[in-house]
Amino acid sequence: MAKVSGPMTAAAVPQSNRRWNQRTLAPWLFLAPGLLMFAFYVLWPVVQSINLSFYNWNGLYNRDGEFTGTYIGLQNYRELASDPAFEVSLWNNLKWLVLYMLALPIGLFLAIFLNQTVRGIRIYKSLFFFPFVISQVVVGLIFAWFYAPNFGLFYLLTEWITGDGTAILADPDYVTYGIIAAGLWPQIAYVMILYLTGLNNVAPDQIEAARLDGAKGWRMLWYVVLPQLRPATFIAVIVTVIGALRSFDLVSIMTSGGPFGSSRVLSYYMYEMALGEIGLRMGYGAAIAVVLFAIMMVFISGFIWKMWRDERER
Repeated sequence: MAKVSGPMTAAAVPQSNRRWNQRTLAPWLFLAPGLLMFAFYVLWPVVQSINLSFYNWNGLYNRDGEFTGTYIGLQNYRELASDPAFEVSLWNNLKWLVLYMLALPIGLFLAIFLNQTVRGIRIYKSLFFFPFVISQVVVGLIFAWFYAPNFGLFYLLTEWITGDGTAILADPDYVTYGIIAAGLWPQIAYVMILYLTGLNNVAPDQIEAARLDGAKGWRMLWYVVLPQLRPATFIAVIVTVIGALRSFDLVSIMTSGGPFGSSRVLSYYMYEMALGEIGLRMGYGAAIAVVLFAIMMVFISGFIWKMWRDERER
């Protein structure tokens, strides 16, 4: 018996090593192309932007192709701290972040409504799904006409109710809220689709068990349904935060940052300073981009940490 077991053990060791190597290396081989593209198109530009934020550069090279920027250290960030336009843009971005979170509860309740098996539900799903498939540029144009003075539906409605129409895109106090409302329209549709997908994966046996225990309504939603929607909620929060911080297109289409710069957000102000007519300050624009990236990472990292902590406690 000892003579037979010796060769079997010696043959089993290389075979187990091969299996371990396959299990270890195979995932990394499949991930390698995506990781390389992520490093080249995402991580490297982030590092370059952070480096560029320490320079004063107009975006031009000399005739020999050499970089013409001047190193100024933290001067761009010091200037941001006293820049009133940056303060307005930052405050507007915070408004976007807070109000954009309304997409989560609204999208959830729309998903619950559309998850019913009633007559004509496919028509309702198509109507609510429609904003998600159209371009943000089209959304901006639709709401620009909706808010337009003299003939816009919103203007005519406020004129009929109050006797004096409100040109919301021309009012510095309300313009940001008007653009956020336009952005929420497709964002709610996106969140609704995520929750609809999540509701299809809710365990029916847990629903039935909760009903037998007398749970219904809010108690059913809070204690049974929402815990099973954690993955959908995680993705919904991430895409909503990113959507709120990359609100360049709607601002550009609807107001171009006006009136009087009151609807600027960080992404649009970055474009103005780096590439716009008043700009060609690449280092200053990069500093704004770094601040925007830091805000995004704070929100997303905080939510990921909370999700990880909740999973460990389960």
